Amino acid sequence: MKGEGEDPKNGTKSSAPVSPLPPATKYLGLVDYQPTLEAMKTFTAQRTPATRDEIWVLQHPPTFTQGQAGKPEHLLDAHGIQVIQIDRGGQITYHGPGQIVAYLLLDLRHWKINVRELVRLMEQTVIDVLAEYGITAQGREDAPGVYVNEAKIAALGLKIRNSCCYHGLSLNVDMDLTPFSHINPCGYRGLRVTQMKAQGSTAQPAEIGPKLANRLVVLLQQHLASR
Repeated sequence: MKGEGEDPKNGTKSSAPVSPLPPATKYLGLVDYQPTLEAMKTFTAQRTPATRDEIWVLQHPPTFTQGQAGKPEHLLDAHGIQVIQIDRGGQITYHGPGQIVAYLLLDLRHWKINVRELVRLMEQTVIDVLAEYGITAQGREDAPGVYVNEAKIAALGLKIRNSCCYHGLSLNVDMDLTPFSHINPCGYRGLRVTQMKAQGSTAQPAEIGPKLANRLVVLLQQHLASR
């Protein structure tokens, strides 16, 4: 965070800017949703202004998550897949193997960023990574997320508590998309869903996870430098 530093020569305060450490990226593999959610809540509740931010990169077993604004009618048929009520914004979405999830555990004050700016930064992260694979994507003002030819390829959702966030983004890489047909994705009836594989990419989640994390860090640092 930019602010006063200490002059090592005399121990007095200087005006030299002090930037936060880049978020620590943790690769968690395939992990169940509920304990991961509880771990995010605990991390956020226990953190202090000096706590280093983190990005968790992972995959989940098949799970539907219903956000705070979620309506029961948007779950058409769970087909035996677990449904978890959660505290992020938004409606219902699906997580499963082959989809990369990046959870952002950030103190927004470290980066001088507001929620709207962070959402746009997350969208841009996905757009930039997809561009590396020749996939043209864009965000939508009316429906947060990232889209390829009007089909959703990435979903976003955050929870803010005391200026700190958790939850994050999910990018469909190479997965079974069938469960998306069992819901109205993000509350939109008939919304088409796609993935990198359907756009001609042979990339695997293990390759995409680090690219997402690295790009998130770069864009956060660029945003801070522009303040």
